[in-house]
Amino acid sequence: MALNVRDDIHTDYSAEKEKIKGFLTMFKSSEKDLEDTLQDFGIDDQETPVQTGLPSLKYMRQLQRIANREQQMLVVDLEDIHTHERTVAELVSSIIENTRRYVNLFSEVVDQIIPEPTKDISQYDDVLDVILHQRRERNERESETESAFPDHLLRRYNLYFQPLKSDISLAVREVHGSHLGHLITVRGIVTRVSEVKPLLQVNAYTCDVCGSETFQDISNKTFMPIADCQNINECKKNNITGTLHMQTRACRFSPFQEVKIQELADQVPVGHIPRSMTVHVNGNITRLMNPGDVVHLGGIFLPIPYTGFQAIRAGLLTDTYLEVHHIYQEKKQYADMEITPEMQQNIEEMKSDPFLYTKLSQSIAPEIYGHEDVKKALLLLLIGGVTKVTADGLKIRGDINICLMGDPGVAKSQLLKYITKIAPRGVYTTGKGSSGVGLTAAVMRDPVTDEMVLEGGALVLADNGICCIDEFDKMEESDRTAIHEVMEQQTISISKAGISTTLNARSSILAAANPLYGRYNPKLSPVENINLPAALLSRFDLLFLILDKPNREDDERLAQHVTYVHMHNTHPDLGIDILQPNVIRHYIAAARAIRPTVSQRVSGYVVDSYVKLRKKSKIDVEENKSHTYTSARTLLGILRLAQALARLRFSETVEHDDVDEALRLMECSKESLMEDNDQEREPDRSPMSRIYRLIKGMAGAGKARRSKRQKRFGKGPAGERDMDMESENDDGDSDYEAGTGLSMVDVRSRVLNNGYTEAQLMDTIHEYERLEVLQRQANGTRLVFMELDA
Repeated sequence: MALNVRDDIHTDYSAEKEKIKGFLTMFKSSEKDLEDTLQDFGIDDQETPVQTGLPSLKYMRQLQRIANREQQMLVVDLEDIHTHERTVAELVSSIIENTRRYVNLFSEVVDQIIPEPTKDISQYDDVLDVILHQRRERNERESETESAFPDHLLRRYNLYFQPLKSDISLAVREVHGSHLGHLITVRGIVTRVSEVKPLLQVNAYTCDVCGSETFQDISNKTFMPIADCQNINECKKNNITGTLHMQTRACRFSPFQEVKIQELADQVPVGHIPRSMTVHVNGNITRLMNPGDVVHLGGIFLPIPYTGFQAIRAGLLTDTYLEVHHIYQEKKQYADMEITPEMQQNIEEMKSDPFLYTKLSQSIAPEIYGHEDVKKALLLLLIGGVTKVTADGLKIRGDINICLMGDPGVAKSQLLKYITKIAPRGVYTTGKGSSGVGLTAAVMRDPVTDEMVLEGGALVLADNGICCIDEFDKMEESDRTAIHEVMEQQTISISKAGISTTLNARSSILAAANPLYGRYNPKLSPVENINLPAALLSRFDLLFLILDKPNREDDERLAQHVTYVHMHNTHPDLGIDILQPNVIRHYIAAARAIRPTVSQRVSGYVVDSYVKLRKKSKIDVEENKSHTYTSARTLLGILRLAQALARLRFSETVEHDDVDEALRLMECSKESLMEDNDQEREPDRSPMSRIYRLIKGMAGAGKARRSKRQKRFGKGPAGERDMDMESENDDGDSDYEAGTGLSMVDVRSRVLNNGYTEAQLMDTIHEYERLEVLQRQANGTRLVFMELDA
């Protein structure tokens, strides 16, 4: 079968190299553009004063710096080629379609046009420079032509292509076989990053007979070492076979890192699992990615065959990988975010707005109706307090933890989803879908080095961000304890498979949970409804209980809000200008740079407020009205909230108003726990009320049994009834008779058997005698209910 061969695929690479040479030597840019480019590489150019507006040879300036050993990476922006070659657009398309070949072409041209050093570079000499110098001296003595070194060995730079800005970022599942060899951009989240290891590129050998050097260019994953000397002038001429020995110091190594990226949640179709891709990072762009980063990676999509035992198992299959040339962080950490002049002007205008606090909080999920105080708390969660490290190494966390507890359908999950969009490093997970290992870290075997490594879980991915955990109450107790250390110490201690280490998990926890049995039961206390251990609840700075109560006016406003959103696909007019998430993110980034302090006057006010809270908590405990736990963590929570409010105002000091607002939010969270309908609940769960209900139950049971027996048995011979005689029932309850009541012996026995004391029983009887409900008769041996006798 004849193959159809295209006649138009032949490329004149000499002409291509002339185009490349013309571009590198002639392309001009403004001085500011060149400075911005160098700053992107972390290079501060001190050679030439700033000449704003004057054109400069962008790439020749960089090549001079490379020759002077001041720069090690050369990034060729395809936008520059497109600008330079407006009439010849084929070069850009050729680079995109055959990137690996054009990397070599550009490198060959750079080797030709790179200038000589303009300063003394002897301090940068290494083993290769010594070998070069010795070879030149020997060649001068022996009048021989210098044998060539491999070009790759002499290059002191790494060349990368920066994709066009108009390139569309592909999802991992959108990368197909047609993209092989092309320069593409892939978007995903980094899940695993390996250690940086040296990758062999040029292997150097020395002959033990003639002493000549032999260099082997390594381009594959595996190679066969050269054993015999191939030097024609020495060994071959004398019919001697010298043995080659590897010289590690003369080899060329490059930093190498393997990264795994995974599809984002919004890119995964329903019913599918996220796909992942292997990414290879070489040279100067290593160590730029961390687990949890959302990145756009521009690189070459290449095949790589399996080797070793994997090849036997894989058969004809081939693996693929992305050789990275450009990294763009989509969600940078707050400290790394770049604030443009326009954004800086917006921030300055927002600072002077007196209603900024309300405007920012209302801008969080404006499509969700109400929840004003909850949204204010979530805004402070995004800003956070100040993390402090004392002189002796003690760390006091500044991140705020919040738990949203409530009925189904109150938009808890929607709030969590929105927070993950605003936060630069936001991770969303659910309780049933997360195990303890999935939250902290898993131990697995690295496929490259075959050694045990740690793969970070959701809390590690959310480092310096927010971890949103939905369905918090559905988690297994053993898995929930995994986050105890994270919520207070902000670290994860691992001792598995011979690995003993501590990982950073400096993240805020935002949890959403349903009450026990799915919906809030007003007949039970809040503590029984929440069903979370005290050790966990005390670690939350704020706990909001959101109940779905029927109310004519609120329900009508909610329905109007929801229907408006569905009709117009946007939120109704809220009376204020809603800020976009990007603006909120930049404002928070600027606010987090402030480190407010607490003055002596405010400190005294905080102390007094905390003492009052403790006193009130003690009274609530005595009256069995306590629903929350007031401890020293509450005091730290007040300080964190107050610092977040000061940061919001860009203030260096915490004021009285900040502490008052922090206390108000705490009071709102406590009041939300007591908003259940008191009429539907048992009125009081104090020992006095429980003893009264116990006595009343004895009377009611006795009366019911009396009426039942009167119905069942007739009159006796003397006309008396069985129930007229006082008798002890099988369960120990005395029969109740109007006017005679219960025996105090039976009452005392029942009450004491239920764990109450004699003093509590007498206090109950005295109190209800005062209320004219109970009355003691027959010298205190009988207890009569006035209401039952009436």
